[in-house]
Amino acid sequence: MRLCFLVEEHYRHDGMPNEVVGQLKSWGHRVEVLRPGGSLLRMSEAVEAGAHDAWVLKTVSGGPGLTLLEAAAAAGATTVNDARAIRGVRDKALAAAIGRGRGLPLPPTYAAALPELLAEIPASEYPLVVKPADGSSGRAVHLVSSPERLAAVLPELAGEGMLVAQPYVPNSGTDLKVYAVGGELFATERHSPLHPDASVPERLVPLSAEIAEIGARVGEVYGLDLYGVDVLLGPDGPVVVDVNDFPSFRQVPDAAARVARAVLDLARGAGSRPGAGVAAALPLRPGQAMSIPLQATAAAGATAAGAVAVVTPPPAPTGEPV
Repeated sequence: MRLCFLVEEHYRHDGMPNEVVGQLKSWGHRVEVLRPGGSLLRMSEAVEAGAHDAWVLKTVSGGPGLTLLEAAAAAGATTVNDARAIRGVRDKALAAAIGRGRGLPLPPTYAAALPELLAEIPASEYPLVVKPADGSSGRAVHLVSSPERLAAVLPELAGEGMLVAQPYVPNSGTDLKVYAVGGELFATERHSPLHPDASVPERLVPLSAEIAEIGARVGEVYGLDLYGVDVLLGPDGPVVVDVNDFPSFRQVPDAAARVARAVLDLARGAGSRPGAGVAAALPLRPGQAMSIPLQATAAAGATAAGAVAVVTPPPAPTGEPV
């Protein structure tokens, strides 16, 4: 297959997606890597119809890569993920509106085009988490304890464009990161970027049926195939605080091979969109060593509420699927 990866300078030396590109090349596929943030592009030629079987985006949220991906999609090319789905989650204000409207457990969200407008948020909503609507990699995220503290951080928010603010969800200082790849869900635990002093090693952790159901539902709501979901375990239950297209997949076993295989399946039209269908109920037993197939999570959540699956699947085969 002929694939085009759009990789911004921020990820130039990252294992993800470079290891995926290397894996695909080792299987005999032709992979072109474009760096839209550091290249002069002749747009009409860059997205020439039929030049690639699929386009894959790994860029920062505010970078120019998404524009090029959308141009490729407009020319009829297959994109991984769908370009419209990526746009829907990269704008955090839009993602919050879509998610809450479709029943996902997201916190109430305020949006402001100017930092000073955040001063109109009622004091009862504090503490607040404030961040750019197009932010990524933890850029310019602030935990604001009071209206008085907001005034102190407003200068730091100038120039960040549209901002979103959400009431802080009390938690233990750890996040759950749920990854979806190749029809499976994996969960890792890590310290929250809002609690940098927390001593929590990043590691694979058991994935409950409730969290698995939320993870699969995110893919269905936003139309994503490869994605990550940040979940906090708050006093009133799990809360989705961020959704990422093409995340790092850290700690996922054989991540490069799994992602490469998923890219090929999606490029061929053989991939399964999360939430596209529900398989037979998958009973989950505490201590069972397995990952959770996306299509089974809704039924599993209904039939095995509170059960736990330990996400330690066997290594992915090293060869390309036939």
